[in-house]
Order: sequence, then structure tokens, then C-alpha cells
Amino acid sequence: MKGLYLVTPDWDDTDRLLAVTEAALQGGANLLQYRHKTADAALRLAQATALLALCRRFGKPFIVNDHVDLCLSIGADGVHVGGTDAAIAVVRAEVGPDLIVGASCYGDLALAKAAHAAGASYVAYGGFYPSRVKKYPVTTDIGILAQSRVELPLPMVVIGGMTPENAAPLVDAGTDMVAAISSVYLADDPEQAAASFVALFAN
Repeated sequence: MKGLYLVTPDWDDTDRLLAVTEAALQGGANLLQYRHKTADAALRLAQATALLALCRRFGKPFIVNDHVDLCLSIGADGVHVGGTDAAIAVVRAEVGPDLIVGASCYGDLALAKAAHAAGASYVAYGGFYPSRVKKYPVTTDIGILAQSRVELPLPMVVIGGMTPENAAPLVDAGTDMVAAISSVYLADDPEQAAASFVALFAN
């Protein structure tokens, strides 16, 4: 796991969602998480199925946020679990040993260690910066990345208000992936926006 971790916005317009996602994948996004907190079940199924097909075209992993049943029903590559969602161990038991299970760990290394012990595939830290999309305390210290690198054998994702500029020190500090929503989906040129994140990992 390396590079831009793309997370979808709460868009009901599936055609627009697919078009911008395709541009970002062309720009080098390396993993896609489908996250739509307000969609009904029918829209989630339609959008997730279409996005999975798009990811298959580009050979990139496709992960579903929260909805383990949706992940399994469409054959996605994994699921991301928030701190208030189903326990990691329960999700791992449901999806089996081969799928990706990501865990939101905020700024809490103890939570990350527990997630690792329960079978998480990667840990996500943040928020590091204010987000235009998600509301949370911006309290995560950059030092957690160095600690995690030493104490945990899992890939790290950073989240929260990411731009290529403010993500750069987090990449330098050792994160494996940068998660972005608005900086790509609301960009004038999503392909170039994605490429700017990818360039952070070029060295």
C-alpha cells in the first residue's frame, strides 16, 4: 500500500462520481474507498458496483466503508471500519483472512495496536488538519507516525484535510498512504490533483 488513498464524497450523482473517480485513477490514485453516509441501500449498491468495475479496469483495490454486507455481496477487496463501527475482530471473522480490513485509529496508538491484534490490514490516523467533509477533533500529532512505524508492522494511512502541500511532511514522517476527498473530487482538474499527491511518494 503506497500513494493516494481516494475516498468518495457523499454524491448522489453517480455519473459525476464515476467521471471524477476515473480521472483520479488516471492520475495515479492507488486505492479507492466508497464512503457515502447518506445514501440508501439501492444507491449504495448501484454506486459501489459501478465503482468496483472501474477499479477492476485500473487494477486498483476497492474498499467499502462500514458496510460489510455490501463488501461481500459485490466481491469488493475489503472494508474500512471506523472507531464506532463493528469491532475489527468481528469484521475479520466475517470477511475471512484474505480481504483488506482497515481501521480508523484517530490519534491513538493503543487503538492501533488493538486493531493490529484483532486482524486489521492497515491503520488510519487523523485528523491532522481541518476537513471540509468530516467533522472531528484535529488533535492527531505527527509523532504518532514515527511511533507506529517502530511499534506496528502495519501500513499507515493519514486522513483529515489533506492537500499535497500539507501532506508532504506526513509522507516524510513515514506514512504509506494519504487519504483525500475534497482535494481531488472538488478540484478543477481531478487527474492533476491526484497526480500531485502521487508525486509526494516519488522519492
